[in-house]
Amino acid sequence: MHRQFSLAASVAALCLLPGVAFAAPQVVASVKPIHSLVASVMKGVGEPALIVEGGASPHTYSMKPSNARALESADVVFWVGSGLEAFLDKPLEALAGDAKVVELEDVDGLRKLPFREGGAFEAHDHGEGEHAHGSHDDHDHAGHDHGHDAHAEDSGHEHHEGDGHSHGGSDMHLWLDPNNASLMAKAIAVTLSEADPDNAATYAENLKALQAELTALDDEIRNTLAPTAGKRAVVFHDAYQYFETHYGLRIAGSITVSPETMPGAERLSEIKAKIAELDVACVFAEPQFDTRLVEVVTAGTNAKIGTLDPEGATFEPGAALYSDLMRKLATSAAECMG
Repeated sequence: MHRQFSLAASVAALCLLPGVAFAAPQVVASVKPIHSLVASVMKGVGEPALIVEGGASPHTYSMKPSNARALESADVVFWVGSGLEAFLDKPLEALAGDAKVVELEDVDGLRKLPFREGGAFEAHDHGEGEHAHGSHDDHDHAGHDHGHDAHAEDSGHEHHEGDGHSHGGSDMHLWLDPNNASLMAKAIAVTLSEADPDNAATYAENLKALQAELTALDDEIRNTLAPTAGKRAVVFHDAYQYFETHYGLRIAGSITVSPETMPGAERLSEIKAKIAELDVACVFAEPQFDTRLVEVVTAGTNAKIGTLDPEGATFEPGAALYSDLMRKLATSAAECMG
């Protein structure tokens, strides 16, 4: 009995010592970019689980038994929202009832752009500087203006529901604006601190380091994209308008609005004509989807073929993924459009 008491007292005393790690909560993230932000905030505490693994896309993903087990044991779940990860709607309700579920599209202050329909959206011309964000005032991640009247007024596009791209009329690829990523990281840190107050100081330190990294990354990407000024591109699907708007890229249109719906012959002819008419420099494929459509619309034109990966399909999950993903988007765009 005395030995048991001594052991218990020693363990209790150990927990009071500085530098002792406390047990991490069970955390689940939906897609790789969000998982990366969560992993960055959790450095030194624990590793979040990931739902959409490997080269899969949230637009076409089906739950696996391992995903169900992760949700059942979760204390906290982070996802963007049903407009992106529609496959998670019912599993979250059925399996994660005891977890704190955070829908990151609801974070205060996010820049949210309206979903665009039709694929041909050259009217959203970002080449005149109104969206180029040449100053660095917007590095204040909490206080910059998020108005988007230019997009709302000249789009002329209806909003879709239930196609994996819209929820309340907004494009859900929110992380492709680094200011949005910073705000989401802050919300992640606050949520984790509330769920796990013993590690709150670590989460706060990690958040500060991550936000500094995002600011430096933003500067780097602006420099990388300099050769794309005045050049136009077409993308496989309309996933990039946050990146496009934040950095002033000129994306003339997309082959398809949503990967769930492939274009017909008439749509392909329309895009091919636009590529020739606008002297598009590059048409971007995506690693998750067949490249044959890109080859069809570029045949006989001067456009080069490149690859963009908005969801990190080709990257290993982890804290480094977000910066690697954004950096690769910039270098791929510069190499093909420049």
